[in-house]
Amino acid sequence: MAKFDLNDSSVVVIVGSGAGGGTLGNELAQKGVKVVILEAGPRIENHDFVNDEWESFSQLAWTDARTTSGTWRVAKDFSGLPAWIVKAVGGSTTHWAGASLRFDEHEFRVKSTYGNLPGANLLDWPVTLAEMEPWYAKAENKMGVTRTNGIPGLPGNNNFKVLEAGARKLGYKTVHTGNMAINSQPRDGRGACQQIGFCFQGCKSGAKWSTLYTEIPKGEATGNLEVRPSSMAIKIEHDAGGKVTGVVYADESGAMQRQKARIVAVAGNSIESPRLLLNSASTMFPDGLGNSSGQVGRNYMRHMTGSVYAVFEKSVHMYRGTTMAGIIRDEAANNPKRGFVGGYEMETLSIGLPFMAAFLNPGAWGRPFTAALDGYPRMAGMWLVGEDMPQETNRITLDPRVKDKFGQPVASVHFDDHPNDLAMRAHAYKQGAAVYDAVGATVTYPTPPYPSTHNLGTNRMSEKPRDGVVNKFGQSHDVKNLFVSDGSQFTSGAACNPTLTIVALAIRQADYIAGAMQKKEI
Repeated sequence: MAKFDLNDSSVVVIVGSGAGGGTLGNELAQKGVKVVILEAGPRIENHDFVNDEWESFSQLAWTDARTTSGTWRVAKDFSGLPAWIVKAVGGSTTHWAGASLRFDEHEFRVKSTYGNLPGANLLDWPVTLAEMEPWYAKAENKMGVTRTNGIPGLPGNNNFKVLEAGARKLGYKTVHTGNMAINSQPRDGRGACQQIGFCFQGCKSGAKWSTLYTEIPKGEATGNLEVRPSSMAIKIEHDAGGKVTGVVYADESGAMQRQKARIVAVAGNSIESPRLLLNSASTMFPDGLGNSSGQVGRNYMRHMTGSVYAVFEKSVHMYRGTTMAGIIRDEAANNPKRGFVGGYEMETLSIGLPFMAAFLNPGAWGRPFTAALDGYPRMAGMWLVGEDMPQETNRITLDPRVKDKFGQPVASVHFDDHPNDLAMRAHAYKQGAAVYDAVGATVTYPTPPYPSTHNLGTNRMSEKPRDGVVNKFGQSHDVKNLFVSDGSQFTSGAACNPTLTIVALAIRQADYIAGAMQKKEI
């Protein structure tokens, strides 16, 4: 396995090993580029995963201190946990549910499509769907997405069967078990899904795509990729000309190390990536590295989310089988006649009883709450995922008081729903309840958003440097050898789960970086 010298200034250093960083690392390694991935968390393999919600959360989740503000429910009920993401090799690809959908064309052209929406900081992407289609195809093939490349869909569990029956009664047409990066048949050296559930706790069978056991081992096998677990990036350094020269990080023992680099790519999620750039401020970059536009940390998106649960007279056992293999896409189109721009999808979702008790109505007590928990075996559930509007005031900043164990200011996450988000959520709650009422639900529970799993924006792509942080290849407008490689580069969020787009962008970015290195442009 490769081990590169700290003074080797020819390597590409990637901060983060998830969908963006892990994919980029493998793609570059396959092209003969030397790569060091710095991962803040430990390396936890498949056989280490535990099929227990609370224990798994303690094992995988990013629980480092963060602060929150704003009117969103999370700031009130989960003030120290704005996001439910992973701190381990593989990042949140160990925790994600596998849903893999392409953006629609209009979702790359939100400013042109939605116009001037008061309070929203809308901007068209500097790329189009036509430009992204070949990279989406590569990502779908890499990840083994069902319903692409001749791969059959996953079987539907009871939770899906209830969703499907209600959807058909309402006249919805695009209803199936989803485009999922979970093997429905053996593929790429991994077996088919065993339907054991616990998709959020790490897939012990390895049927679900994760950079932990797909991209990273393949990259390591080339001899060009080194992954350093428990290596927390502290600061990106640069020379007198403004070119980045390496990353200072804390190793497993807490000692400070400096890895020199030819190129640095930041892929630490939409909260930690802007935090690192802001913490890398210097005399030359007083407002943070790559932040001449003032847009680093701004335009934070988390999707318009919410859930609807319903109790029936007979058992459902929604927790059996794949967590999110079920989707209704009919509401994803842009139809302003509904009272909002953009759209949303409905996906099957089940969480275990402990998390259900926490998320359904925190702090609740009394008969209505206990009755809901009593109905758990007879419950079906869906998650609502819609396009939320980017706002400059929704942002990641450095907390002025709270610091981490290395003395660095922690990320402070501020979020307020846009009126468009609220209108969309109200519509989604109504339609979600209607799906279940159509097939005999005795009661429905609209449930407010959980801590964020889809964290987007904060280092967004833009054609003009003044409007964003990076260009169409995720390359900093300010610093030529600095890249952003995760969901923070999203200009808009779309009405779909983001991982497929993150992977497609990473494959495309690797092609660009390798070409630029070969031409000695960077």
